[in-house]
Amino acid sequence: MLPEQPDFAQRILHWFDQHGRHDLPWQHQDNPYAVWVSEIMLQQTQVKTVLPYYGRFMQRFPTVQALAAADWDEVATYWQGLGYYARARNLHQAARQLAPRIGQHGWPATLADWIALPGIGRSTAGAILSLGLRQFGVIMDGNVKRVLCRYFAIGDDSTAKPTVDRLWQLATALTPAQRTADYNQAMMDMGATLCTRRKPLCLYCPLNADCQAFAQGNPEGYPYKPARAAVPEYHFDVWWLDQQGSSLWLRRPASGIWGGLWALPMTAVAEATTAEDRLPARWYEQSQSVSRLTHGFTHQTWHLTLRRLEQSVWSDLSGIPAGWLADGEWLALPDVTRLALPRPFQTLWQTMTATVNEPES
Repeated sequence: MLPEQPDFAQRILHWFDQHGRHDLPWQHQDNPYAVWVSEIMLQQTQVKTVLPYYGRFMQRFPTVQALAAADWDEVATYWQGLGYYARARNLHQAARQLAPRIGQHGWPATLADWIALPGIGRSTAGAILSLGLRQFGVIMDGNVKRVLCRYFAIGDDSTAKPTVDRLWQLATALTPAQRTADYNQAMMDMGATLCTRRKPLCLYCPLNADCQAFAQGNPEGYPYKPARAAVPEYHFDVWWLDQQGSSLWLRRPASGIWGGLWALPMTAVAEATTAEDRLPARWYEQSQSVSRLTHGFTHQTWHLTLRRLEQSVWSDLSGIPAGWLADGEWLALPDVTRLALPRPFQTLWQTMTATVNEPES
């Protein structure tokens, strides 16, 4: 049975009216598209990081129709550097599904209709309904989860389904029918500015009078997550096939890491098991190791070594995998700027440009 909290929402809204964030660009209009884009960008990304990307993206794609009409390469360019590119792919696909419907039927009006679109989960749909369409909608992002776990001292694994289900029950029961949009924004603002992961500002919190974690003197003990397993690490050679200033770039598969973006050819630093995986030994013997960098993902870490290979080593093309030649594009370094590159390859491209522009001693 859910505990009664008759003034919970009122305290949150009173705090929001005085101290909430009212200057975010997606707050100033009841625009479900603007809210949708912002919610997708804000997944696993802080507001301060999102703001410049959001402005550029909305200037180029101001409506769902504009986004739907664009090709993926252009969309990816405007997302470049923000990471988690599957978000952008899903946003683009959903826009293409939604654009034809809006003119005839208007925006989706139910939670189920929004969740049916690619990349939109229950919380994102709740945000669009409440913030964009001024309907009842419930949000459960990381900030809201943290506030509820602390207020009710929920010490169970916050990632486990029973705990998540309980949190959704609490969030639904506490969300008011009136001023739903302001309440949802207030809860997110609370988690972002007061009820932060580290060193929460509990003395300024409108809920501190009966927050159980505060009463325990242990707010940072919530929410509880089990220790994560060690992150696996992988090593890759990145091949800079230097063809008189041009280099070979490949579009990565549509699904998976960096899906649909462009990168230099890569090979895993591990013993190859099939003939087509093996590169000629002379490539390793005669390549120049130009740069090394490490890139961390959520669940793994990649170590990349950039190897420059002069054209004389591979000029007969016999050692280049057929797939590279079929799917690749030879580009002069200045022309690479038109491609959407993952962040590590932006860095590698800068290294390549600096290398070829070094004055000869």
